Amino acid sequence: MSKKDQDIDIKESLDVTEGEESQGDIKEFIRAIVVAGVIALIIRTFAFEPFNIPSGSMLPTLKVGDYLFVSKYSYGYGQYSFPFGIMDFEGRIFEDQPERGDVAVFRQPKKRDVDYIKRIIGLPGDSIQVKSGVLHINAEPVPREIKGTTEDTEQGVFSIYTEYSETLPNGVQHNIWEKSDYERFDNTREYTVPHGYYFVMGDNRDSSLDSRATNQVGLVPVDNLIGRAEFLFFSTEGIGDKCLKEEGMLKVPAELLCKVITWPQVIRYGRIFNGIN
Repeated sequence: MSKKDQDIDIKESLDVTEGEESQGDIKEFIRAIVVAGVIALIIRTFAFEPFNIPSGSMLPTLKVGDYLFVSKYSYGYGQYSFPFGIMDFEGRIFEDQPERGDVAVFRQPKKRDVDYIKRIIGLPGDSIQVKSGVLHINAEPVPREIKGTTEDTEQGVFSIYTEYSETLPNGVQHNIWEKSDYERFDNTREYTVPHGYYFVMGDNRDSSLDSRATNQVGLVPVDNLIGRAEFLFFSTEGIGDKCLKEEGMLKVPAELLCKVITWPQVIRYGRIFNGIN
């Protein structure tokens, strides 16, 4: 064989080897992505799932722009514990009962494709009623202590709230907001919580659609529970329209630069990794 033929054979051999290595690298990359995706799905399904807060119904405990982790194992696993509706069954696996005062994520009973987050107030067998803004559990008023007043703009509407510290019968303390004691849900009928259901309320008592709204939310079936809110992992006030610029050639780069500069300034650093009470 001539030297020229040997050089050609060597080159072809190298080309084949490099091609095989390239294909092997691509397969390994795809395999790594698939494995990472499966691990993330397992964690999301059985351990922790991230949620964000889109409304002010849980103020002052949770703010719009809070991002939190929910423990999926706290109450066991039901049909809504699994993503994409891949599991359709009744009951719960490894069921554990919520405690009064837990901040829980659940599937809205009247809108099965919407997740809600509220505080569990009434347990099976309880009677719940609100009289002149004061929560009553089993005919006993729940103690509340005034902490002061605060101002907030909710959906563009300025409001002044009175903040109270409320102590539930099991000793759980949390803060609530009240516009007054004469709003829509500040005087209700007595609700009886049957077996297999829970009564939930938002901490922003006069700006929360919860179990008091029987036609829109109502009592929460145990099967609708998703998990307990544990801690915040991020929080931001949001940029909103702060970076909107007038039309022009530089509109897009100017807005992008503004967002890059503004984004770190609107992060609520002091709330990151805070526990949820």
